Amino acid sequence: MNRLKGKVAIITGGSQGIGRACAIRMAEEGAAIAVFDVLDAAGEALVAELIGRGFPSRYWNVDVSNETNVHTAIDAAAVHFGRLDALVNNAGIAGVSRPTHEITEAEWDRVQAVNVKGVFFGVKHAISHLKRAGGGSIINLSSIYGIVGAPDVPPYHASKGAVRLMTKTDALLYAPDHIRVNSIHPGFIWTPMVEAFLRSQGDVAAGRQAIDALHPLGHMGEPD
Repeated sequence: MNRLKGKVAIITGGSQGIGRACAIRMAEEGAAIAVFDVLDAAGEALVAELIGRGFPSRYWNVDVSNETNVHTAIDAAAVHFGRLDALVNNAGIAGVSRPTHEITEAEWDRVQAVNVKGVFFGVKHAISHLKRAGGGSIINLSSIYGIVGAPDVPPYHASKGAVRLMTKTDALLYAPDHIRVNSIHPGFIWTPMVEAFLRSQGDVAAGRQAIDALHPLGHMGEPD
């Protein structure tokens, strides 16, 4: 406990799934939490829950694919809490699951706008605040599919590969400023995004059973 006492963290896509679990855990460790998302009801509910437990937090409606929106919100969070120490770039979408030759440019671009440009915008506009704090941490959510390939959701896999290499570059760029940049590569985690993907494939129960079978422990992970 209190490993993050006195720190301030921004979590994009923080209202549900992995982002929500990160927000709760980081708050429990002492950080003030800025939740960025477009899911207002879920985001406000999470903040109310955190405040109810005595944890300072606030919600901002942020579309991470919009640079102005990201820039404004990061500055606002830093002003509201007095500093910024950590950024968790968690926001992401799965996109369509069709063969590459059947995907439209708009479908491809939409995934890259959220999953890749969203990380870029977050890092770009958080750096000055992290430098001002004397250093900090950026955590980018990639995926196991940023490391290995699979014959589905091509835009998603490409985006997560990009996040992995962006992270390596920024880790080297900002190390002299005492800013750590790391990527996390989860396997299948039972989140609303995974559930929605399985629903789009037809049978959620059968899909979950098939994914569970891919794991040595016999089940996928949970966000917390």
